[in-house]
Amino acid sequence: MPPYPNTSARVRPASVVNEAIRDLWQRSGGLLSPDDETEYQRLLVEWAAAAGTSVRPAA
Repeated sequence: MPPYPNTSARVRPASVVNEAIRDLWQRSGGLLSPDDETEYQRLLVEWAAAAGTSVRPAA
């Protein structure tokens, strides 16, 4: 899976992406696995695009 969403794909509303982020945290019990962390970073970038903001990737 690429680290950034496909910019030609339809952008989901920020509220939908936010719900996916909340669901990820709830499923993980508050402790993200490496795969969950990758998904979380992808969702943050998607959320930022939908919200019209920017997110600095984790170092």
